[in-house]
Amino acid sequence: MTPTLIVPGIGSSGPAHWQTLWEASDTAFRRVEMPSWERPELEGWLASLQAAVDAASGEPIIVAHSLGCLAVAHYASRGGRARAALLVAPPDPDSAIFPTEARSFAPVPLVRLPFRTRLVASRNDPYSTLGFARSCARSWGSDFVDVGPVGHINAGSGLGAWPEGRALLDDLLE
Repeated sequence: MTPTLIVPGIGSSGPAHWQTLWEASDTAFRRVEMPSWERPELEGWLASLQAAVDAASGEPIIVAHSLGCLAVAHYASRGGRARAALLVAPPDPDSAIFPTEARSFAPVPLVRLPFRTRLVASRNDPYSTLGFARSCARSWGSDFVDVGPVGHINAGSGLGAWPEGRALLDDLLE
């Protein structure tokens, strides 16, 4: 069984977030624990992600949300390995509401990532624009999926276990 690493954004993903629900429903899903969920620092997050990948047997699947997407992009741009990654709602560090405590994640690496990726974006994400998401997808070599106006694709979006997202992951892995 290939492990699936869950990489949340700032604050981790709460009990109603689809990442948490996926993790609770499948023993192959494991959350990557970061040194600080509230005061993210890129190098610490990359070290934690690398340790989780090293502990996995084979090349894991990565499911990232929000700031976790930027961590995965940095990890991959430095030669990180994975079987594939689902990248959901990457935030734009140049947006007015990007958290100042996460500034170490800028600039976003805009290079082709060395494994298959699918980027999922919303038309009304307060932390990003569809244009930014499309630009990242183009640069990273990601399949791009516009899921319409569903906010930040988090618990506040009312998606529950987000079966459509799980189908996007399953399709990516076929």
